[in-house]
Amino acid sequence: MKRIQMVDLKQQYLKIKPEIDTALLNVLDSSVFIGGKQVTDFATNLSEYLGIKHTIPCGNGTDALQIAMMALGLQQGDEVITPSFTYVATTEVIALLKLKPVFVDVDRSTFCIDTAAIKNAITPKTKAIVPVHLYGHAANMEEVMAIAKEHNLFVIEDNAQAIGGDYIFTDGTKKKSGTIGTVGCTSFFPSKNLGCYGDGGAMFTNDDALAGKLKMIANHGQKVRYYHEMVGCNSRLDAMQAAVLNIKLSLLDEYIAARRKAADFYDKAFTGHPKITTPFRAGYCTHVFHQYTLILEDVNRDALHTFLAENAIPSMIYYPVPAHRQKMFEAFGGSDYDLPVTDWLTERVISLPIHTELDEEQQSYIVNKVLEFINK
Repeated sequence: MKRIQMVDLKQQYLKIKPEIDTALLNVLDSSVFIGGKQVTDFATNLSEYLGIKHTIPCGNGTDALQIAMMALGLQQGDEVITPSFTYVATTEVIALLKLKPVFVDVDRSTFCIDTAAIKNAITPKTKAIVPVHLYGHAANMEEVMAIAKEHNLFVIEDNAQAIGGDYIFTDGTKKKSGTIGTVGCTSFFPSKNLGCYGDGGAMFTNDDALAGKLKMIANHGQKVRYYHEMVGCNSRLDAMQAAVLNIKLSLLDEYIAARRKAADFYDKAFTGHPKITTPFRAGYCTHVFHQYTLILEDVNRDALHTFLAENAIPSMIYYPVPAHRQKMFEAFGGSDYDLPVTDWLTERVISLPIHTELDEEQQSYIVNKVLEFINK
């Protein structure tokens, strides 16, 4: 049996090695390393895939969130509603810009922002909502957008873990996750479903004026070189990463299908076990399984994590400490929040290996070891 990894990027690379190597050599031959045809082609191709008017590449997913908030004109002291059960980058940029993060709970089934909690958190200072499509499952964007419209709020979608997923509205229409809000943001970190070989990110919008601002801020606030109209930053997707992403974008649906197949295997093994809750799939979206995350009840989760490691099985706890309990947010009254579902989940979730190269022999071994521990 091959060594089990959370994400097997080496085997994924070997399958597309000729195409990747040729693309990277073409960049080297062109000597155009920043900007250029590779980057513009990728932006065009991703826009077509997502069905969105504008894709603005940038340096990483965290930058994407920051630039989006800057472009929307959020000011010091403005409140931004965000789930606490997420990677810290989502909330970190809010504080970095001297905005106020307002943490809310998540839905116990989907792991995504609780729309009822959003309503309860809105104040006259609220300016934006940041729903996070966690683990590959979309937040309930139809309800989020209805709330935003009622209160005249921006919606910044954190789509770093769900690119390629479909959102299905009650009238049957579909949109890709990340393309529904005012602006969508994503990361191309190597382990993502669409990952490059370094750092990378992008923003999406159908708003022409907003797209112009996003591009300017990502490029030192300039539209014309050396003429800076606003304070910006330096956040660019380089040509090497764009070359890789152009190839992997053409395979994204295939990659998602492989992840879903692996998730189905796990589901078949674990569904119905009294101590295991398998990932939920809401009818309004298609899950792309960036992570396969179990909820454990009456199980020593941390001991299972250790047991799996001792048996050469990686697993991860996403996330052991929610944002509102992080020291960095003490000044925002983080410890004063009462988010029972978030706290409940942080004690019970564990993510198993899931990726495009996972085979049934590996999965059978993983399943048997998980059940061996839980049933003993």
